[in-house]
Amino acid sequence: MIAIGYDIGSSFVKAALVDVTTGKPINRVRVPETEIPMEALQLGWAEQDPNLWWHYLCDATKMLLKEAQISGDQIKSIGISYQMHGLVLVDQDLNALRKSIIWCDSRATPYGEKAFETLGKDHCQKFLLNSPGNFTASKLAWVIENEPELYQKAYKFMLPGDFLAAKLSGIPQTTITGLSEGIFWDFKNDQTAAALFDHYKIDQSLVPDIVSNFGVQSTVSKWGAHSTGLREGTPITYRAGDQPNNAYTLGARNAGDVVATGGTSGVVYALTDQLSGRELTKVNTFAHVDYLPEQKMFGKLLNLNGAGIQYRWLHQLMGGVDYDRLNHMAAQVPIGSNGLHVFPFGNGAERMLDNQIVNGHISNINFNIHDKDHMVRATLEGIAFALIYGIEILKNDGIVIENLKVGNDNLFLSDVFSKTIADTLGISIQMLEATGAEGAAKASIDGLRGIQSKDYIDITKTIEPNLPLQEQSINAFVKWKTQLFNNII
Repeated sequence: MIAIGYDIGSSFVKAALVDVTTGKPINRVRVPETEIPMEALQLGWAEQDPNLWWHYLCDATKMLLKEAQISGDQIKSIGISYQMHGLVLVDQDLNALRKSIIWCDSRATPYGEKAFETLGKDHCQKFLLNSPGNFTASKLAWVIENEPELYQKAYKFMLPGDFLAAKLSGIPQTTITGLSEGIFWDFKNDQTAAALFDHYKIDQSLVPDIVSNFGVQSTVSKWGAHSTGLREGTPITYRAGDQPNNAYTLGARNAGDVVATGGTSGVVYALTDQLSGRELTKVNTFAHVDYLPEQKMFGKLLNLNGAGIQYRWLHQLMGGVDYDRLNHMAAQVPIGSNGLHVFPFGNGAERMLDNQIVNGHISNINFNIHDKDHMVRATLEGIAFALIYGIEILKNDGIVIENLKVGNDNLFLSDVFSKTIADTLGISIQMLEATGAEGAAKASIDGLRGIQSKDYIDITKTIEPNLPLQEQSINAFVKWKTQLFNNII
C-alpha cells in the first residue's frame, strides 16, 4: 500500500510516494526542469496559470508511477500541500477564469488597509485574528472592482490546493484552515466572516463546501484518473497550505513547537493555543491543520517574502556559481561582512514591514574592501537578519522560541545562514530529513486511518549556538537593523 503526496509551490511541483505501513519514502520527483513561469504585468503583481500546476501534477504523477514501477491501483491515499494565499476563480466546469493572483502579489494591499480601517482594529482582532492585509479575500475584492464581468462568471473561489483537488475529483471543496489563510474565517463564531464578505461585497455562495483537513474529502474522478494515471475512486484524505503542512511534516504537534523554512520566502511558524493581537498587522494567525472549534490550535506565521529568491538572484547574477561554492565564499568573510549590508525586501509588500514595498537594497559598499565573497556573506546575513527581526516581532506577540525545527533543504543548508540565526538568537536549530511532498503523503495516511500520527521525525543534525561569537553576531544584527530603520523604512 502506497500514499502519494504533492507539494505545489510557486517554483516547482514536487511529488512523493510513501509506504503506508512503514511511512518510509519510496521515490520523489520535481517538475518542471526550470521554474514555473510567473508573470508580473505591473510592478508588485505576480500571477501564475493554474492549468500549469495541474499539467505538472499530472506529469509528476506519471513520472513517479513509472520510475517506481507501480500502477495507480496501488495508491491508497492522496495528500496535497500548496502555496498559500493564492486566488483561483473557476466556472461551473471548474475551469480557471483567469490566472491565479498568487501569494507574493501586492496589488490588493490598499483594499486590505481600507477594510482594516473600516471594520476597525477591535473587530479584526476579535473575529479575524488578522488585519485583512494582502490576502486572498482582498485579492478577490480587487477582482470584483477591476474585473466585474469576469467576477460575474465565477462559480467558486479557491486556494491553489483546492483547485488541484477539484481537478482530481470534480468537486469544489475547501477547509477552515484554507479559509482562515485567506482571512475569510470568523474565529469568534466559527463560520465564514460575514462582515468581511459584506464589506468586500463577496457573494458567500462562492465559498466551496468545507471539509476537514484530515479524512476522506473526495475521490479521484474518471477524468482525474485518465489525466494522472491514478485509479478512479482513490481518496483525497489531506490538504493544507505549505507552512501548516511543513510544521506537521517536521513533527510539530504541540503548542510551543516552532518551525522555519528558507525557500523562495522565509517563514517562521509557531503553534499556540493562546491568542495575542499585539502584532495584528505584522504577524498572521491561522487555523492550524488540527484546529477544531472545541479544541483550537493556531499557527502564528511570520513571513519574509524576499528570502531564497534573494539568494537565487545573487546566484544568477554571478553566472550560476554552484550554491556550495557560494557558501564556501561566504565562510571566508568575517561576521558582519565588514559593514556591507543587504536588505532582501525586493519581492513585493512585506507584511513584517506593515505591507510596505521598500524593494531590495545594498548599503555601505566600499570598493577598496568589498568583493564577491563579501557580497555572498552579506546576502546570507541580510536574509538571516530579516528573519531574526521578524522573530523579534513574534516574541512581542507572545511566542517563546527555544529552538527551531527546519527541513534539510534550501537556505538552511548554508552553514553561514544557519549559524547566523543560531548565534544571534542563542538557540539551537534542529535539522530534519523531511520534504513537503513526503509530509503530505504521510499526512494522507493519517487522514485515511482517521488518526493523527504522534510520531516525531529523527533529527539528522543540530546546529548549536557558538556563544563566544554571539556578541559579534548581535552587534552585526544591531548595525543592520539600525541601517534598516534609518535609511530604508
